[in-house]
Amino acid sequence: MFNRGISTRTIRWVSVNRSCLNTFKLRATQQQKETTSRFYSTSGGSGGKTNHFIPLTLLGIGAIGLTYYNMNNNSKPPLAAIDPTNASIQGSPLFPSDKYPESINIVFVLGGPGSGKGTQCAKLVDDFKFIHLSAGDLLRKEQNTPGSEFGDLIAHFIKEGLIVPQEITINLLKNAIAESYEKNGGRNFLIDGFPRKMDQALSFEKIVSEGKLVLYFECPEEVMLQRLLNRGKTSGRADDNLESIKKRFTTFIQTSMPVVEYFADQNKVVKVNCNEPVDAVYKHVVQQFKEKKII
Repeated sequence: MFNRGISTRTIRWVSVNRSCLNTFKLRATQQQKETTSRFYSTSGGSGGKTNHFIPLTLLGIGAIGLTYYNMNNNSKPPLAAIDPTNASIQGSPLFPSDKYPESINIVFVLGGPGSGKGTQCAKLVDDFKFIHLSAGDLLRKEQNTPGSEFGDLIAHFIKEGLIVPQEITINLLKNAIAESYEKNGGRNFLIDGFPRKMDQALSFEKIVSEGKLVLYFECPEEVMLQRLLNRGKTSGRADDNLESIKKRFTTFIQTSMPVVEYFADQNKVVKVNCNEPVDAVYKHVVQQFKEKKII
């Protein structure tokens, strides 16, 4: 039903030897840490259907190979591109607007680590039957899948508080959206914790669908820190420790706030102060969604 073919460019990436993995980790870590700092607000307040999903093996090798190649040729990798025509993922949209003008509603849910994204998404799922897709959960699931070739790679990025290569993340989301749409007719999606970089935003809209809205949770950093430390006592998550949390805050400031600003320029952002009780925050979220005709 949908075009999920692998581009010639992606196939060329596959030829890169997997021995570059450690170099890729080191260089990518250094590159993200050198990103120019940006400020952000911390104010209080299927039957017989055949699946054609893109193999993550090919995409992951492509991500490693392309980045390694560009870094060793002293050029910026396409992952840093802002121009949609330079997006590193190739292919036609899963839901092109000319064929599916009102087919699905994509709501990106952004906010600093510990801002309460997952909690609010769960309430929207219960009350309005949204389909909640967490980029982080999908990555952790792939990381913990026995035999996954990219478990170690994903684990490294998560531990360092860095962003996993978009070829892996976007196609995990794309596959999950396609499966829900084809099997269950799901059309209202909350994409939690994504996009975290400009290249992710542009590539997602190019190959999946345009985002209808960004739900952005504002919260003071000290509040988010305390929430995460409390969660870390029982969550078992490798990134719920002080060192990883601080790295995640830095990454969010540097890379995710430009995404919020980009969508704000299109009048697609609603901001909610999440330094309030859960039910009070949720009331504001529902009100904003109704005003934007999302529900």
